[in-house]
Amino acid sequence: MKRLRISAISYLNTAPLMWDFEHGKTHADFDISYTLPSQCAANLRQGSADIGIIPAAAYASIPDLAILPSVAIASRRAVRSILLVSKVPLEKIRSIALDTSSMTSVALTKALFEKWWGGGRTFVAMPPDIEQMLQTHDAGLVIGDPALRINRSRYITYDLAEEWIRLTGKPFVFAFWAVRQGALKDAPRDLDLAAVFQESRDHGLLPKSLDFIASEWGPRLGLSEENVKSYLTENIHYFLDPACLQGMELFFKYARECGALSSAPPLCFLDLAKAAVI
Repeated sequence: MKRLRISAISYLNTAPLMWDFEHGKTHADFDISYTLPSQCAANLRQGSADIGIIPAAAYASIPDLAILPSVAIASRRAVRSILLVSKVPLEKIRSIALDTSSMTSVALTKALFEKWWGGGRTFVAMPPDIEQMLQTHDAGLVIGDPALRINRSRYITYDLAEEWIRLTGKPFVFAFWAVRQGALKDAPRDLDLAAVFQESRDHGLLPKSLDFIASEWGPRLGLSEENVKSYLTENIHYFLDPACLQGMELFFKYARECGALSSAPPLCFLDLAKAAVI
């Protein structure tokens, strides 16, 4: 049996999810590589990874995936790391630079404009350098660690999770673990993938684990340890619960309606018989 290949995201918000893989014995069963959210999806699509923490928006474009249940990167309040950063008030924005690292946040931005903020905007993909973005555009979408480092006193900023929740009353799901079902034939028969990834999350959210993550990531990002811990415990929601599933279905609906996503397939979960549809 060969080891399953995991494509993970190199952002702070995935650190609790990767706890057992980096600090326990779980890593012995897997080959792990780190990249950007959009590339995780590409790795699964190309078959160079078996499991990936994929942007929710990517689920529509990759066939034969099963979602690992219960684990997500989601938010039930302001998320702090998905920002629309602007030189002008929202109603005056005409051109938006979109972070090339992102898929879900790009679709969310387009859905928010089309459904609530007014259409007719121009969107251009760019690397997440806010100074460069704002040289040629009214606003820029920045995600992940670069967003956490934004000096929000210099710009007008809109937290997109906060805006979505205010407008819909639903949580927002940014990413979740998914596995290529074709890869499962090579996995050990006694390997309970759902349990492995859920337990890694649970261990990563223990107080002593969060203390370690904060001490490691705080200096790296130029944030205080308390700031890191509050982000991981208050702004990120790590559970793919029924409310999050409802929010994700609503996002798929609105993103399809505005053309930001193609028609998404039904959600299939690994722990249901034959990855049955819900």
